[in-house]
Amino acid sequence: MTTTLDVMGQVCPFPLVEAKEAIEKISAGDELVINFDCTQATESIPRWAAESGYEVTNFELLSEAAWTITIKKK
Repeated sequence: MTTTLDVMGQVCPFPLVEAKEAIEKISAGDELVINFDCTQATESIPRWAAESGYEVTNFELLSEAAWTITIKKK
């Protein structure tokens, strides 16, 4: 199952805070898709995922200042 978290327009650290809360609510093996436009989150979200043992299955630029990242919960 895939859950989408849209945090467009939120400034750091709120995209990361919300991602941490959202991933707790999904089951192991499910994916969390995070859409964001906070430049600092391009570093903090992948780093948090790696440190937490989650797999990043997709990370791409959507537009000039917007990204999407997909994290698989283990």
